[in-house]
Amino acid sequence: MKNNIKPLSIIIVMMIFTLFTGQISAQKSKTIEFHTSAQCGMCKNTIEEAMNFERGIQFVELNMENMFLTVVYKTKIHNEESVKNLVAELGYSAGEVNANQKAMNELPKCCQPGAHL
Repeated sequence: MKNNIKPLSIIIVMMIFTLFTGQISAQKSKTIEFHTSAQCGMCKNTIEEAMNFERGIQFVELNMENMFLTVVYKTKIHNEESVKNLVAELGYSAGEVNANQKAMNELPKCCQPGAHL
């Protein structure tokens, strides 16, 4: 009877470990999408280039048709709020997060809100 318990317990531990690591790996990165105050190709370049150099950001793309930014980030490093704050610090609104006013004022005139009205 003792010999049967040991292999069974090893199998159970391995199954639990496999389930647990599968859940962790599924949570390693997350994709979010939100509207920005970006307006032109220069805005796209500014945001994408700056974000691609941020630790924990895996993918960034600004859709020029609707100005929605798609970001894939590592969940151990960022959360939705920190990603939006990165964009806001560049001078652009990010969903409900307002742009950093000083950074926005330093953007090229064509990238400032209202420039393309």
